This record gives sequence, structure tokens and C-alpha cells, in this order.
Amino acid sequence: MTKYEIIIFWSDEDKAFVADVPELPGCMAHGDSYEKALANAKEAIDLWLETAREFGDPIPEPRGHRLVYA
Repeated sequence: MTKYEIIIFWSDEDKAFVADVPELPGCMAHGDSYEKALANAKEAIDLWLETAREFGDPIPEPRGHRLVYA
């Protein structure tokens, strides 16, 4: 289970739910439903962390807040 904040919102422009993970720069996902956007965000977080470890990049500690807007 992720402890990173995930913000989910509907984008009229993209016609999709967008999930943003503000604590991990550039980490975003989308889906045609709220649930799919959330699932895709969890995958994106895993990939972001895996890539950061691979390249020795710093990994921010989660702030422990979890917000979800829809």
C-alpha cells in the first residue's frame, strides 16, 4: 500500500480521470474510471521508485497524507 499522496480529478480536456502524485515529480497516471486511475497511479508509483533506485536518484519520504479528489 502506498503512503504517497494521490490526487485524482476529472479532466474535461483529456476525458479521463487523472491521478497526480505530487511528492514524486512527474508521477501521474490516468484512467477511464476513478478506480482505474487509482490502480494506474499505484503502478506508476512503483515504476517511479524502481527507476529512482536504478539510477541512484533520491527518493522523497512520504508525508503520510493521502488525499483523493474526484
